[in-house]
Amino acid sequence: MTTTLLDAPGKAKVSLKAQQFSESVIRQMSRLATQHQATNLAQGFPDFSCPAELKTAAIDAINGNINQYPITWGDKPFRDAVAEKTQRHLGISVNPETEITVTCGSTEGMVCAFLACVNPGDEVIVFEPFYENYGPDAILAGATPRYVKLHAPHWTFDPDELAKAFNNKTKAIVINTPNNPTGKVFTRDELHTIAQLCQKWDVLCFTDEIYEHILYDGAEHVAMHSIDGMRDRTVTINALSKTYSVTGWRVGYLLASPEITGALRTVHDFLTIGAPAPLQRAGVTALQLPQSYYDNLLTFYASKRAIITETLDKMGLSYTLPQGAYYVFADITNTRFKTDWDFANYMVKEIGVAVVPGSSFFLDPAEGNRYVRFCFSKTEETLRLAQDKLLKATL
Repeated sequence: MTTTLLDAPGKAKVSLKAQQFSESVIRQMSRLATQHQATNLAQGFPDFSCPAELKTAAIDAINGNINQYPITWGDKPFRDAVAEKTQRHLGISVNPETEITVTCGSTEGMVCAFLACVNPGDEVIVFEPFYENYGPDAILAGATPRYVKLHAPHWTFDPDELAKAFNNKTKAIVINTPNNPTGKVFTRDELHTIAQLCQKWDVLCFTDEIYEHILYDGAEHVAMHSIDGMRDRTVTINALSKTYSVTGWRVGYLLASPEITGALRTVHDFLTIGAPAPLQRAGVTALQLPQSYYDNLLTFYASKRAIITETLDKMGLSYTLPQGAYYVFADITNTRFKTDWDFANYMVKEIGVAVVPGSSFFLDPAEGNRYVRFCFSKTEETLRLAQDKLLKATL
């Protein structure tokens, strides 16, 4: 038998980077939901329709022959619409020619931020529990994630613990507000504390604000971009996905200073070339929806939060009421299950409801095995069906 180069002994076929993380637990639970014909309260996508005018806009764009490569860093009408909405909603003026980069969703956007700004050997601060992509993003950039805890039940950070995480190797800090999985919304005072440390240590901030319009009980979304001294050291990551219920469109965008934007665009160009052209053009319609759309969104999701928390109350599970996003991070300590995976496997296989094991949001799985995440971006019919199933569970 002939030995090829790939078969030669001593050469690993898989990179060291790829060996440092596994597949997404969230997407794994979605597959299990399909396999067991379970109600999917795991992955964060709506099972209801996006606004009808967005469908029409996408069809019109395709029929209008907007089907070829757009400008690499974003279709100009879409970038203009992002700039206009950012000014209207956040009071922040950004130049669509030099400060906006359109990406294939916020997932690519965060990877772009890491690859464009972070060097091998740098450290990146990540709050824990964290959205599962952030650690692998750091590893792909050759950086070392440095985790700082958000403490239950209100998921606040200790300013002293955060300050100790900063050092001369720190290049960036990642913030997700409103937060996945906890539903925490970072306050203006908390952001000021972070900003002061970023400025003291000359550190960048990558801020994932994809849930900015999904808020409850008067919670306020504050953009790090708007905090004094942070405009030129912040990369704001956002997308159409959550606000407009189009998670499959994969249209995201980055706001950053011209200097950082130049690097973001270069990295983005060689990662994906460009986001889908007709969906960028349709995104203009999304970003131009009236204020009433966002007002209705608050009521819409508040009603869904009420159903899922009613369910958890009847099940006897404890949780902190989310201030934003569309997840509840529930505590299973007082159940018969030893781990989050025991609970999740029982639910998907025996009860017919998929949830996400909480350990996937922690560096040390042992610290997260008392939690599971429930997603409630579903129709009332789906949530009531899940409720009927969940209330039959033996805890």
